[in-house]
Amino acid sequence: MSIDSTALQAAQETLDAHVREIVAWHFSPETGCPFWLDWAKQHFDPRAEVKCFADLIAKFPHFQDEWLRDLTPDVWVPAQYRSRPYNIFETGGTTGMPKQRIGWDDYKTDYEEFSGKISDEHFPRGAAWLMVGPTGPRRLRLAIEHLANFRGSPCYFVDLDPRWVKKVIAEKKADQARAYMDHVVEQAVTLLQHRKITGLFTTPKLLEALGERINLYEAGIRGVFCGGTTMSPQSVRFIVEEVLEHRIGFYPTYGNTLMGLAASVPLRPEDHFSVTYYAPQPRAVLRVVQPDQTDQLVGYGAWGRVELTTLTKEFFMPRFLERDEALRREPRAAYAWDGVAEVRPFGAMEKQIVEGVY
Repeated sequence: MSIDSTALQAAQETLDAHVREIVAWHFSPETGCPFWLDWAKQHFDPRAEVKCFADLIAKFPHFQDEWLRDLTPDVWVPAQYRSRPYNIFETGGTTGMPKQRIGWDDYKTDYEEFSGKISDEHFPRGAAWLMVGPTGPRRLRLAIEHLANFRGSPCYFVDLDPRWVKKVIAEKKADQARAYMDHVVEQAVTLLQHRKITGLFTTPKLLEALGERINLYEAGIRGVFCGGTTMSPQSVRFIVEEVLEHRIGFYPTYGNTLMGLAASVPLRPEDHFSVTYYAPQPRAVLRVVQPDQTDQLVGYGAWGRVELTTLTKEFFMPRFLERDEALRREPRAAYAWDGVAEVRPFGAMEKQIVEGVY
C-alpha cells in the first residue's frame, strides 16, 4: 500500500516540530546537558538556526562515537535529570573501551511502542518469554524484560557474552566459538523442555542453531522476535520456511543501544524475503547516504551507509554514521518515511566481517 502525499507531509511536519522541541531542550541551560551546552558555545546556538530536520542535517557535523568512549557519562546528563540515577548501557567493546550511553525511560518508551506491533496470537499476554541473547551491560536485557512485563508476561533468560565469541572467532578459534554457542543453545533447550514458554527473543544465528536442536513449534513457541545485524533474504527464507515452518510468527527488528529499535513491515510475496525496517520517527531517524558524500541520500533501491539521528530528551545524537549499510526503501503503510532493508555490516562485500553470534 502506497503512502499518499498528505501522510508524507504530516510525518515531515511532526518530525520538524519534534526537532525544534528536542533542540530547544538540549541547548537550553535549564534543561540541557554539559556536552551540548559547551558545544554550542564553541560553534553556534542551534535554537536560533535549526528550525526543521533539514536544517539539522545541513548544520550539524557527524556525531563522533569517540565521544561516547572517551567522555564520562555525566557530561550527557540533562539538567532536568540530575536528581535521578541513570542506567549505563554499552555497545561494542570487543576490544578497548566500549561506547556508553546513559538512559532512564527511553528503552521503556521504545519497547512499549513496539508492543503494539506484535500480535497477541503470537505473543499471548501473560504467557512466558525466553530471551537468548546478550545481557550484561546491554540495554537489550532490560528492554526485553520490560516488553514482556508490559504485556503481562514473565521472561526467562539465557546469558550470552558476544564479545567473547567475536574475540575467539577473530583469533580463528572456531572450535571454542562453536562450543560456546552449543553451551548457550543447550541452556535454551533445557528451559523450553521444562517450562511453558510461548515467546522467544534471540539472534538469527542462535535461532537457526536452536532449530537444529528442537522443533520450536512443538516446544510451545508461537512468536519469535529476532534482532541482529545481518538477515539476508536467503537466511530469512530459511528461518521462515525451515526453522519456523510457517507456523510461528516472525518479527525481525533492527536496533541498537543508540537508536532503540526499528520494526519491520510484514513480508509480502513480492518482497522475496527482503526485510525492510522503519525507524521509530520522530524519536529516531534513519537515512541511507552516499558513503563518500554523506549529505546526499542514495536513490530508492540503492545501497548506502546508514546514518542515525536520535532525538529524545534523554539523548540527542545527530548524524551518527553506523557501521552498517542498507538498501533505501520507499515509505510503506503504516510508515510515512524511508525504510532501510537488508542491513549488513558496512563494506561487507569488500572485506571479512566478524559478527559472532549475531
